[in-house]
Amino acid sequence: MKLTKRRKLLLGGIASLAVIATIIFSLPKTDLNLSTSAVLAGKSATESPLSKPITIEDSNIKYGFVFDNYKVTEGEFEKNEVLGAVLQRHDVPYTQIDKLVKKATAIFDVRKMRVGKSYTILVSEEGKAADYLIYEPSPFYYVVYDLRGGTAVKMVERPIELKETENSGVVTASLWNAIVDNGMSYEIAAKMEAALAWQVDFHHIQKGDRFKLIYNEQYIDGESVGVGNIQAAYFKNGRKEFNAYYYEDENYTGYFDDEGRPMKKAFLKSPVQYARISSAYNLRRFHPVLRRVKAHLGTDYAAPYGTPILAVASGTVSRAGRTRGNGNFVKIRHDKTYETQYLHMRKFAKGMKPGVRVNQGDIIGYVGSTGLATGPHVCFRFWKNGRQVDHRKQNLPPPNPMKGESLEVFKKMQIEMAKRLIAIEFPSEEDGVKSKMEKTVIDP
Repeated sequence: MKLTKRRKLLLGGIASLAVIATIIFSLPKTDLNLSTSAVLAGKSATESPLSKPITIEDSNIKYGFVFDNYKVTEGEFEKNEVLGAVLQRHDVPYTQIDKLVKKATAIFDVRKMRVGKSYTILVSEEGKAADYLIYEPSPFYYVVYDLRGGTAVKMVERPIELKETENSGVVTASLWNAIVDNGMSYEIAAKMEAALAWQVDFHHIQKGDRFKLIYNEQYIDGESVGVGNIQAAYFKNGRKEFNAYYYEDENYTGYFDDEGRPMKKAFLKSPVQYARISSAYNLRRFHPVLRRVKAHLGTDYAAPYGTPILAVASGTVSRAGRTRGNGNFVKIRHDKTYETQYLHMRKFAKGMKPGVRVNQGDIIGYVGSTGLATGPHVCFRFWKNGRQVDHRKQNLPPPNPMKGESLEVFKKMQIEMAKRLIAIEFPSEEDGVKSKMEKTVIDP
């Protein structure tokens, strides 16, 4: 029996719908978002498939789009290449590009697109203009630009998987070597210093010093993209031992010691990160420029030109200027007892002038060699009751511990973390290297 043309079209349409239904129901329902359903079901151009990414083991699905439905072009922004040039190559008219630029400003300004960053162009029909541009400014998120009539723009954060990791190291050459040789990133060193900066003088690390860490590594699509908070840390510096634990509730946030006292003290140990002491406080130092013995009433921290200089404590700027010997300098009064001064700056941070309030850790200037200086460094001076003293020998009062229910909850967590830190083994003394141990997977 011959089929009429209309019946052929009808049966063909039914067959097509059956294929689409098979594809839809073969995908995990929990991972299929509405935008992908719209793409698969052939929704109209007004129903935008802007969406979060789908966690699914299918290389044809990315950014929430089924790539089989599009002509896909992937590339990177080259030197002096702008968005308009990329889109015009894909037949997007200038009027549409102009509309997109204006629409995108509040979400992700297209002027922030950088050389080397990747983009993806999706075209639904051969010979027509591009439908979507996806730009990846960071491993943590991407931006979808809908190039069709509405020019919608959406930033989509990628889901991050956290893996709790335990690690340790022994310093045989430097702290950096101990970090890298044990499979950790440089970021760990910064995180560890942030947790212990008020207790450990990281400018005096010595061979045999050792540490243990419990921290979260961040993964996206199975690839490590960074380090989260250090949950617990142990550091042995010479004969001194320090523990730090991260705790957060409605009353307290930050790192605390075994007794629940904040690790954060009134003063940082140093105004410059990752610097070395090139000249200590010395009442009979031979001055390298004046060529005579002259008391050095500060501590010099050598660092590259332009390294940020931090306020070691909160206070008010009392002076910000220049003299022949000090070069560019800033002086801060912290209270009735303490003042600090920072010399030989290359330049001041924006807004540095007398009367300005600064917080601990704020950038107040940048390392230079102005004044009587032979190389880039900051001379850090510390006043107590109007007299310059060696800040590294001051016994400043500890902060008060947390109280009440917060302390009770903290102590339970601290006891458990302390047991875990004790159980972590150190690498051998000979090579200072051991493999890291991954623990629980946390999916926030």
